[in-house]
Amino acid sequence: MKKKVSIIGSGFSALAAACYLSKFGFEVHVFEKNSMVGGRAARLKIKGFTFDIGPTWYWMPDIFEKFFSDFSKTPQDFYSLERLDPSYEVYFGKKDSIKLEDSFEKRCDQFEAIEKGGKKKLETFISEAKTNYKIAIGEVVYKMYGNSFFELITINTIRKVKYFFTSIKKEVIKKFKNPYLRQILQFPVLFLGAKPSATPAFYNFMSYADFGLGTWHPKNGMYSVVIGIEKLAKELGVKFHLNSEVQKILTKQNKALGIRVNEKAFFSDIVLSGADYAHSESLLKFKDRVYSKTYWKKKIFAPSALLFFIGFNKKIKNVSHHTLFFDADFDKHAKSIYDESSWPIDPLIYTNFPSITDKSMAPKDKEACTVLIPIAPGIEDTKELRKSYFELIIKRIEKLTGQSLKNDILFHRSYCIKDFINDYNSYKGNAYGLSNTLMQTAFLRPKLKSKKIKNLYFSGQLTVPGPGVPPALISGKLSAELIKRTSE
Repeated sequence: MKKKVSIIGSGFSALAAACYLSKFGFEVHVFEKNSMVGGRAARLKIKGFTFDIGPTWYWMPDIFEKFFSDFSKTPQDFYSLERLDPSYEVYFGKKDSIKLEDSFEKRCDQFEAIEKGGKKKLETFISEAKTNYKIAIGEVVYKMYGNSFFELITINTIRKVKYFFTSIKKEVIKKFKNPYLRQILQFPVLFLGAKPSATPAFYNFMSYADFGLGTWHPKNGMYSVVIGIEKLAKELGVKFHLNSEVQKILTKQNKALGIRVNEKAFFSDIVLSGADYAHSESLLKFKDRVYSKTYWKKKIFAPSALLFFIGFNKKIKNVSHHTLFFDADFDKHAKSIYDESSWPIDPLIYTNFPSITDKSMAPKDKEACTVLIPIAPGIEDTKELRKSYFELIIKRIEKLTGQSLKNDILFHRSYCIKDFINDYNSYKGNAYGLSNTLMQTAFLRPKLKSKKIKNLYFSGQLTVPGPGVPPALISGKLSAELIKRTSE
């Protein structure tokens, strides 16, 4: 008789775990509190416009390929991909931007044009990043169950040990003088949820993900990836229960019996939570929790976000599919997030215009736009603040790109801390989980397996490997493998 697994949540890690567990022979049930699968990777449709509420970047395509190959499939069996060129654009001032081309050779030429010797320095930097990427992905993360320091130890990581004790920022500043190039090379580690000054230099492998593997767009948006994995899961026999909020993890004598969902008991042999880790433990009796409120308060969280979803009544000029506005002081914005927990006075801005690439994302001759401002989790979130920042970002984008936008706004919707808490039970409304700082790496992160309840497991961005969609897929696999191993 098959053992039954209850999975709480349906984000990327939970979906991945569901697929692997079903493949391993378990009876798998996924419980999602919202009306659609995907967790933070949700979709919003308004008046013919389509927006990804969650992730909008498709990086590290090899991770997606490996995931689907584990089921003798390819990503193309479920969705189509287009490689973006330019990969993205970065604004540093009024009509002063750099379009990062898809070709590495062209990027080398771009760097050389900006800084003498930049081509050779970039080639060296990315060569190191590629080596680190091969070590991280090929030797470490798929074996990183978070149980021991020794999971990090290979011949190659020992050789790279000095890169764990210096920062990305120091390494970039050491090699490049131009402030534009410095910002471009520090940008990829923002996906890890920490300041470049607090991120180990080994994580420069994210620059290889950018410069070497490219930036992609799944047709119909990132939610098409969610739909693809959901389809795979159903083909494997996974059962989905939507609008099913879990109120409690049922336990007895240090063993999980199942869950209480929509005020009814659902019994199972194993429970896995892909929901926010702190919230998941709040579903347990106090004595069964491993991590206290004090523990979570002391952790360094990746940012939350203020998001705007905007429908424009025209095509927008002088922007690319992914456009970053780095005309503000990065260090001041980072300080507001990590040191002061305050609203940034002059924020950096990320914008996504998917309808530039994909006509399905907006009606003809109109533009879909998502704006994201990274902010500290847990800060005040009011209608007045959202309104003031919306006015700020529209004026800023108008000024930097040299066009009028305000009168062409058909509608806009905002999404912020209160929404992350309400929709995803997110601790302090965080958007990206725990930062990947040195002291929050690998075995120093919350565990995949409960130390107190023997058949309770976790996955997602607050445990290993960390924040981001590719790490979430890996997290789901690691949790599923742990369950298989301990159930044999």
